[in-house]
Amino acid sequence: MKAGAGEPTSGRSAEVMGRLGPTVSVVIPAKNEARNLPEVLGALPAELHEVILVDGDSTDDTVAVALELRPDIVVVGQSRKGKGNALASGFAVATGDFIVMLDADGSTDPSEIPRFVEALMAGADFAKGSRFMSGGGSSDISRIRRMGNFWLNRIVNLIYGTRYTDLCYGYNAFRRECLEVMSLDAGQVDLTEADLELETDLVRDRRDRDKGDDVVMLWGDGFEVETLINVRIAKAGLRVVEVPSFEHSRNFGSSNLNAFSDGIRVIRTIHAERRRGARRDAIASAGAPREDGASWAVLSTMVEEAS
Repeated sequence: MKAGAGEPTSGRSAEVMGRLGPTVSVVIPAKNEARNLPEVLGALPAELHEVILVDGDSTDDTVAVALELRPDIVVVGQSRKGKGNALASGFAVATGDFIVMLDADGSTDPSEIPRFVEALMAGADFAKGSRFMSGGGSSDISRIRRMGNFWLNRIVNLIYGTRYTDLCYGYNAFRRECLEVMSLDAGQVDLTEADLELETDLVRDRRDRDKGDDVVMLWGDGFEVETLINVRIAKAGLRVVEVPSFEHSRNFGSSNLNAFSDGIRVIRTIHAERRRGARRDAIASAGAPREDGASWAVLSTMVEEAS
């Protein structure tokens, strides 16, 4: 894998992760990434509990390549479209104590995984990758995307009192109990025509440009999922630690990201989450499962009462 910025992963962290520490699941959404997978899968740390590939109806050999390179890989499909739904589908089957979100295009460096795990082992509930803190960087982000991320970042920090430095970056790791707070829906959607016509904050009907079919997507199913997760984690009062990360340019293929349309979805997601209010998330977080004593599965700073 390409050398990234920041300190190299220590041998001690890899040893702790593999022998003494928590189990780690890596979830990788992929659509037509057959040519990128050899580098990504080949750079994964050796001591992982499981690797989950979520295939988005690839038309190339993505699944075959993944199984050839890593016969133990878990392959699942999506219930809807979009990166967010792919992540939700992967999270639904993950069994590790810690869950890592990794891209299949080579932009996120698998050798940084122990850095995220160390942050969780040190007490964080959510380890958030950042390209804009010391030790991070990017060779891929455009000027328009950088500017958009900057302003969206400021909006979220202002509304929720957070100190995020990189809102729209999807390289994150978290304790599995955070799934209760994220509340991402991986199930099938059964909506009536009336539901679709309402254009609510949670549901949208959009045209699939490739097939001309009507595709139902929930908020969080697209690239706005990073924002949705970050906002819900912040509203629930969890302990967030940012981790420096370097974003590389993809080796092959083109990104499905659309700076304008996905930016609009991010803005609408921020608005929808603000309308939902903090009380619902505080209640959900207070009811999340906990255990007494030392455990990798305990959320460290969940709020105890609804505000």
